[in-house]
Amino acid sequence: MKEGNNLLLSIVVPVYNVEKYIHPCLESIFNQGLDENMFEVILVNDGTKDRSMEVIQDIIEQHKNITVINQKNQGASVARNNGMALAKGQYIFMPDSDDLLIENSMKPLLEKAIESQADVIVADFCEMTNDEINSTKTNLPDFADIRIEEKTGEQMFFDFLKIHNYTVWRTLYRNDFLRFYDITFYPGIYCQDKPFIHEIYIRAKTCIKVSWPFYIYRRHPQGISYTMSERLAKDCCKAIDIMWNMASDMDLSPRMRTKMYDHTFSAFSVLSSRLIHEYKGISKSIEIIDYLNTIAPQLYFQHGLKQKIYTILFKKYPHLYIRLRYIYSYIWEDRIHPFFRHHIIR
Repeated sequence: MKEGNNLLLSIVVPVYNVEKYIHPCLESIFNQGLDENMFEVILVNDGTKDRSMEVIQDIIEQHKNITVINQKNQGASVARNNGMALAKGQYIFMPDSDDLLIENSMKPLLEKAIESQADVIVADFCEMTNDEINSTKTNLPDFADIRIEEKTGEQMFFDFLKIHNYTVWRTLYRNDFLRFYDITFYPGIYCQDKPFIHEIYIRAKTCIKVSWPFYIYRRHPQGISYTMSERLAKDCCKAIDIMWNMASDMDLSPRMRTKMYDHTFSAFSVLSSRLIHEYKGISKSIEIIDYLNTIAPQLYFQHGLKQKIYTILFKKYPHLYIRLRYIYSYIWEDRIHPFFRHHIIR
């Protein structure tokens, strides 16, 4: 792997209230068999309120390729943007600070990135609980035996990008590609992954999908991505608005534009479902739907009968829409459908 004039890799890690997890995260980064002259680690202290920065002081002192950015709390989106702005590596990788890299898994992935100079390299991951991480030894396959698929960004958009694949951390991004298109995270919202990942695949010319499990996603019983708060609900509304505007304003093929609208509708459906199952009751859910109507009055889903019905209810009768979703959820999803599956389809 030739180094050239620049660093090969910049690893940007936002740090906020992860005192229990940040030390093993950083240990895993430095357990990859990479020469430290090849990569840099940019830690963005997002105004953490716990001892996260204190517990990793030993690692910071041991390694000369770590840069620390201190900022007031502005969220992961701003932290990642600030880290990317300083990144000097040919590729940028942005893990979550409570996750891990599998030992010696980054080197072959980075070699493939440097060899191909693809805009985006997407790899596989393992999802584990804390207990599984502590008790499971992950064995890597031979890299020569894994499947490697070369695709355009549009092909990845249609073949790979699904409602649950809006993950930043399973991907290496070519730094020059991000800078050329000025691709950054929308500042200040939790749901920054959705618009960012969509723009990545809309813009990318060359992508590589590698069936290489290099990353461990730590599955928490509770966390930001699992608990529907008012802040998270409103940020999801903002992400839906951004995605709709991307579909409307960007230069897309008709097929991709339709798919982008469909993805926006999927995000809207997921938000509606989470409001019903996880939020604070009908009245509070209605407030969120009213908020979405206020910030995104342009939303009109028209692809298929289901979308048209949802749009009529959402736009003209938003309070009725939420009440009908409650009825559908608690009568059909929670009672009739489980009964039907248990007693009839067996």
